[in-house]
Amino acid sequence: MQPLTMLPEMVLFGTGLAVLLAGSFLPRTRQWWTRIVAATGVLGCGTAAALAMTGPDRAGFEGTFVIDTATSVARMVAATAVLCVLAVAGGEIAGSARESETYALLLFATTGILVLAGAADLLVLITGFLLTSIPLYGLIGVVRSPQSAEAALKTYLLGALFGIVLLLGVSLLSGITGTTRYDELTGLLGDVPVAVVAAGFVGVTAGLLFEAGAVPGHFWVPDAAQGAGGIVAMFLTTVPKVGALIALYRLATIVPDTVAWPRVLAVLAVASMTLGNLAAYGQRDPRRLLGWSTVGQVGFLLVPITVTGRSDLALPSLLFYLAAYTVTNIAAFAVTTSLPEYRDLSDYRGLSRSRPWLAGALLVALLGLVGTPPTGVFVGKLTTATAAWDGGRPWLAVAVFVTTLISLFYYLRWIVPAYLHRPEPDDSRVCVPESWSAGAAVITAGLSLVLGMAAGMIWGLITP
Repeated sequence: MQPLTMLPEMVLFGTGLAVLLAGSFLPRTRQWWTRIVAATGVLGCGTAAALAMTGPDRAGFEGTFVIDTATSVARMVAATAVLCVLAVAGGEIAGSARESETYALLLFATTGILVLAGAADLLVLITGFLLTSIPLYGLIGVVRSPQSAEAALKTYLLGALFGIVLLLGVSLLSGITGTTRYDELTGLLGDVPVAVVAAGFVGVTAGLLFEAGAVPGHFWVPDAAQGAGGIVAMFLTTVPKVGALIALYRLATIVPDTVAWPRVLAVLAVASMTLGNLAAYGQRDPRRLLGWSTVGQVGFLLVPITVTGRSDLALPSLLFYLAAYTVTNIAAFAVTTSLPEYRDLSDYRGLSRSRPWLAGALLVALLGLVGTPPTGVFVGKLTTATAAWDGGRPWLAVAVFVTTLISLFYYLRWIVPAYLHRPEPDDSRVCVPESWSAGAAVITAGLSLVLGMAAGMIWGLITP
């Protein structure tokens, strides 16, 4: 049955509606029930995705939405990430005035992300983009603070601008071909003016780069990571990238050879990894540092997309890197959420003595983001660089290694105080780590190590 093709997405969206309605009637002291309902829906989504992965690739709704390895991995990675976010929410926003609304918006945004990942039609792509973006604006503005308001406004304005550009790109491509389905566009785009095709792809790409947080649509990411709540920052720096980057991969499969789109994307990848890592140097706020780090990481994730069709490693390296980056970045943000009063790198002085488990999770997360073995991101970066080399872009592989080396130094600025300096004797702040977020930090840091050590087995599962 065609509706079952999108069963995980339907479960997520339906659960979001249930959470929103239930939250309207439950007293504030009983809002935790909505978190249970949300987690149950996400588990149902993940289970349905795992079952779908065992079957053959297929398409539904007249070929506009596809279920393949990429879609299944996106579903399971997103479900895992949202479960971690919900776990941390148990310590951060439990009993708050907007608890149920936050869970509903998280589920709606995740639904849009999964629609992006499986879209094989430009109109479905637009639907996924809007369903992802609009809840994100609300999530960023949930915290009532000047920083949150500024971040929400900046995200909304940039989202509107890049959304319009995406719509213009879709209008150009559909107008010159008379269709929006990817399989039909493949055979028609080679016979139309190159300039129009290039303009159309640039427009669609710009919208997806905003969603992913890459140059030139990256300006909102550091502000949102710094100004939003901990769980929102954790979500927006990880999960939207899953849908946006897989959507870019699918777009890469239909670009005609007459358009130099892969070269343009390669330049943007280098710009993202360079700007993100260099801008992180001057940051003192840990969450803003992680926001700029996210921009750099998206640059690395764009690399395999540039060699789509030229290297068999492109898709598996992208999917593995996405999974590894998601759990590793969540671990880093979970540490910052456990210590909400630590808003300067110097505040982490002596963390290894006062809270050794959190310090261990932070060490694994930050060295993982660098790409240190045996973490999962190490395997992701290695296979990404290998894919670039195999696809005839050795300069891109060199850029990956050089910018990775650059990133080491600003991560060390965070690690060194935590491990080599004693805590301040007059530090009287009450900042006991929440068990929910601290547990999530340790678990996701462990998952990063597991992904790295079990990379061979996992690689076989995600290779088409």
